[in-house]
Amino acid sequence: MPSHLFADRPASQPPERGVVESLITRTRSLRGDVDAVRRDAVADEHDTHWRWQRALCDLAVHQLDDLGAHLGQLKNGLPDGGAESATVAAADAGDGTGSLLNRVGTAEWNLLTDGVVWSPELYEIFGRPPEKGPMTLDELPSVMVPEDQGLLQTLVTECLVDGKHIDGEFRVVRPDRRVRTLHMTGEPVLDSDGCTASMWAVLRDVSELRRSQRAVHECGDTLRRRERTARTEQRLVTELREAVLPSWRGSLRSPASEPGTLDLAGHCPPAGSGLVGGDWFDALKLPDGSTLLTVGDLTGNGVTAASTMAMLLGAQRGMAVAGVQPGALMGHLNQLLDTADQPALGSAVCCRYRPATRTLVWAQAGHPAPLLFRDGTGRALTELDGVLLGATSGAAYEQAETQLLPGDLLVLHTGGLTERTGVDRLLALGPRLTGTRDAQDCVRTIVEEFGGAGREDDACVLVAGVNETS
Repeated sequence: MPSHLFADRPASQPPERGVVESLITRTRSLRGDVDAVRRDAVADEHDTHWRWQRALCDLAVHQLDDLGAHLGQLKNGLPDGGAESATVAAADAGDGTGSLLNRVGTAEWNLLTDGVVWSPELYEIFGRPPEKGPMTLDELPSVMVPEDQGLLQTLVTECLVDGKHIDGEFRVVRPDRRVRTLHMTGEPVLDSDGCTASMWAVLRDVSELRRSQRAVHECGDTLRRRERTARTEQRLVTELREAVLPSWRGSLRSPASEPGTLDLAGHCPPAGSGLVGGDWFDALKLPDGSTLLTVGDLTGNGVTAASTMAMLLGAQRGMAVAGVQPGALMGHLNQLLDTADQPALGSAVCCRYRPATRTLVWAQAGHPAPLLFRDGTGRALTELDGVLLGATSGAAYEQAETQLLPGDLLVLHTGGLTERTGVDRLLALGPRLTGTRDAQDCVRTIVEEFGGAGREDDACVLVAGVNETS
């Protein structure tokens, strides 16, 4: 039925068909593209981000269906049959599905004759058999949700008394007990004297549209909460890591006048994802004059991995200060992880360097062996027996001793540094590393080569250069 201010006002003519047909074609094409995106998405009901994307696609499809239906009506204009045939004609002009158009109906309540006219679609929306006839304005509240009855009364009163347009939503309960959300727009129809003769309205079932909007909103809220939680966790992890790793973090030099002293530098380049895990490095001067050198990595990331790393690092330092040698120390750390409340797996290499003799005593637990660079050539020290920390109870760890020379460069690293390219690429840096000024420059060279954003895991590297002063 026409939307008009005066009952005897002629209906407006439809726009040029070519323009509207072009819009319909573009709408259908866009609808197909959105539907293809929805179909091609990798389904994972447990992934909140996927559910959010799916809800957005569903919402877009609903809105494009609406747009296509309205353009179909615009293309055909108003047929001669009035309200009863308006939406039928639009359905014939639509995309053939009829799914949306069956959710739009029209009605007119005549105040002079008490007559009511409903389109066929409105009976379907309300689930009302046509033989029962249309409902009067007084009967409508009986099928509405009690909380919304006052809203309808306000809308109708303002329309009939004040001549205002109707634009509001309310919920109705169908005979099958399904609750549907209806969007109602309309206006008063005036007679030739300017008095209200009837009220004309379009009612649209927007239940699925509102459901899609709620799904988008709820999934978006969940994602935002997770992002806030993740940012908070990352901040806590970073602060914890900063607190337990060596405070010098760049370079730590021993007096060069002492024979066999080390030039030390370390760095932990972040992962491309920004996640912070349980990687660590440490260098500690011990009471007997030796130096503890260690790097390690725990499975997982976040607060749990960082707190476990802090526990292991504290235990390792305490045992090293007490004089526990690397092989036995690895055994104690394995027992600590194996009996922890939150089981975890880790890898580590632990070295004890004695400057007076330039000897390196070391052990490894499922971790890459230290790399020794001498005269421009790099090699990995011979692998020792030692399973991952926390993998089994009572594990024993082999210990070895290596003689270092003045000018030697020792590189300890976690697996995340070379996960994509392998250790051979790091060994190939031998000529560049032995030509650097100091350990800090050596670390900078390694980070420039391996510290790109493409790595999936975070990493740590510790460089120890044996001073040539004797």
